[in-house]
Amino acid sequence: MPVDLTPGPSPQLRRGVPEGRSEVKILFLGDIVGKPGRQGVQALLPALRQELKADIVLANVENLAHGKGMTTSTLSEVMAAGVDIGTGGNHTFSKPEANELLANPKYNLVRPENFGSSYPGQGIKTFTVGQKTVMVINLLGQHGMPFEPVESPFKVMERWLGETHEISDAIIVDLHAEATSEKVAMGWYLDGKVSLVVGTHTHVPTADARILPQGTAFVTDLGMTGLRDSSLGVDKNMALERFLNGQVVAFDIPEHGLVALNGVLVKINHGKATSIERIYREVEV
Repeated sequence: MPVDLTPGPSPQLRRGVPEGRSEVKILFLGDIVGKPGRQGVQALLPALRQELKADIVLANVENLAHGKGMTTSTLSEVMAAGVDIGTGGNHTFSKPEANELLANPKYNLVRPENFGSSYPGQGIKTFTVGQKTVMVINLLGQHGMPFEPVESPFKVMERWLGETHEISDAIIVDLHAEATSEKVAMGWYLDGKVSLVVGTHTHVPTADARILPQGTAFVTDLGMTGLRDSSLGVDKNMALERFLNGQVVAFDIPEHGLVALNGVLVKINHGKATSIERIYREVEV
């Protein structure tokens, strides 16, 4: 059966957009890596949010706790700094506290929907922040991911597209995936059906942020919020040891250095993206 790429109304427009729900500005930060990433968010985000006039701030939070998983304290730090909603990935359940955090309504979190129902939490959820409402969908890629087999994210979205959804100002998809081809394909599949598709996981920002023909903003990977002079946020010397000598060493994250904050700012009006801008800031921690 051929893939349906026919443009159509976004699911949140099926019953119309209610009065007062029009433009929303979304700031989405790439994977926050370890203590330096958290400190970078604490130092930069409060002023950045005001500068950009962002209505809602999202961030991938699966690397908060020393690069793997999240804890109550690490999640509380970034949310106190202004992160409204956190998305996950293959490391979401690396810390035992994840189960409790995902069940606690105090924390606005999603985990990959294609993990299945045996995992706690939800992968598709609607949040209200201030006067704005956003549906957030989190998916895990299948290709090259260090995780047990999961259902195809495309099958998950195919099923979701056939359902009726409550009204929201925007629909945001985070595909946490290794393969750029998989993320690009998802962008094309969802063009005109959601407001924004971002890729996370590779920690390297891609230079392809744009609005697709039917009004969906897209970027293959947001990059990370972590130490710039590192290997994907971890000690570069340890990474070199692994590549040069083939030794499996436990990665570490230095506590100090120059933090690079990467993300995108997206304007969405009546469910369709009108602009997407790469955001980059630096700070010493």
